[in-house]
Amino acid sequence: MLIPVRCWSCGKVIAHVYEQYKEAVEAGGDSDQALDDLGLERYCCRRMFVGHVDLVDEVAPFSIAREI
Repeated sequence: MLIPVRCWSCGKVIAHVYEQYKEAVEAGGDSDQALDDLGLERYCCRRMFVGHVDLVDEVAPFSIAREI
């Protein structure tokens, strides 16, 4: 769904650079270069971005306000 705030392995805060990474990749940039430019050097943190699947658009239609 959403990118985790911290890396699951090392605990480094990573969520604040996700939008920049996403913009760089959508602009046609290389994901390796984008991660290097953002300062993500550890492979565990890089995995969090490369392996992330953004499902929020697929799940959003099912999240409706429920009346009790």
